[in-house]
Amino acid sequence: MEEKVLQAIQDEYPDDFAWCYGCGRLNEEGHHFRTGWNGEQTVTIYRPEQNHLALPGFVYGGIVASLIDCHGTGSAALALHRKNGHEAGDGVEPPRFVTASLNVNFLKPTPHGVPLKAIGTVQEIHPKKFKVETEVFANDILCARGEVVAVVMPSTFLKNG
Repeated sequence: MEEKVLQAIQDEYPDDFAWCYGCGRLNEEGHHFRTGWNGEQTVTIYRPEQNHLALPGFVYGGIVASLIDCHGTGSAALALHRKNGHEAGDGVEPPRFVTASLNVNFLKPTPHGVPLKAIGTVQEIHPKKFKVETEVFANDILCARGEVVAVVMPSTFLKNG
């Protein structure tokens, strides 16, 4: 399953918004989650590092929750960007989202040493609010399911907002 996301929405975020610990490309210590389209669903592929263990052989649940969180906000950005007539990689700055709520259900222990694949389904629930249902798989085994409600980033998050 060693797939790769080629056109990630996070690659399009302006530098001021590329510092998220989960998905920020400019955060040297971060996870660098990358989210793109796979048909009508979204996908993020991530390989947890050795220091992401809960106990030997299993991924710490906080990493899985972070993956669902950033996958959700990235998916919402992809959906609104597409609704606005654009796609990741077309040179148009995408909208930026923040998490309004995060719910994670851990279904099975998540094995370490294999890539994790988050698959999301996006539903618009308001012009500035999207719900993203995400399933996280390891070796095609469903390990976690989550829901993110993401809202367009408020202007107060901007330096001069």
